[in-house]
Amino acid sequence: MRVVIQRVKSASVEIEEKIVSEINNGLLVLLGIEAEDSQEDIDWLTRKIANLRIFSDENGAMNRSIIEAKGDVIVVSQFTLHASTKKGNRPSFIKAARPEIAIPLYESFVIQLEKGIGKKVQTGVFGAMMDISLVNDGPVTICIDSKNKE
Repeated sequence: MRVVIQRVKSASVEIEEKIVSEINNGLLVLLGIEAEDSQEDIDWLTRKIANLRIFSDENGAMNRSIIEAKGDVIVVSQFTLHASTKKGNRPSFIKAARPEIAIPLYESFVIQLEKGIGKKVQTGVFGAMMDISLVNDGPVTICIDSKNKE
């Protein structure tokens, strides 16, 4: 699993000109799932996201987690995070999981993250064409891959 985490002042997901999710201060998490991903990836990644200290404390240092900051989260499935551009100019998405594998993992990820942060997580709609709007805070953008735990 790969995620791009953006600390945001606001974010929303719009489908066919209708806002389906919207948050203020929190995280926008773009989630890419590959066929080899498992519950172990979900457990590790959701724990990492819930405890990632990227929110400012009273001294302005990035020292608070999403839990401590009392922020909200939107998770959006994004298979393009597994794009391979090694050959030619047209990206290949062969490593991205097919919907029958990705959807249950996506749903499990959201549930596990909700348990980790102790509140409801907003989402996009799996497979839909979505317009994502955000105001990046900082900007702070972090990429994490559960197969390369750095």
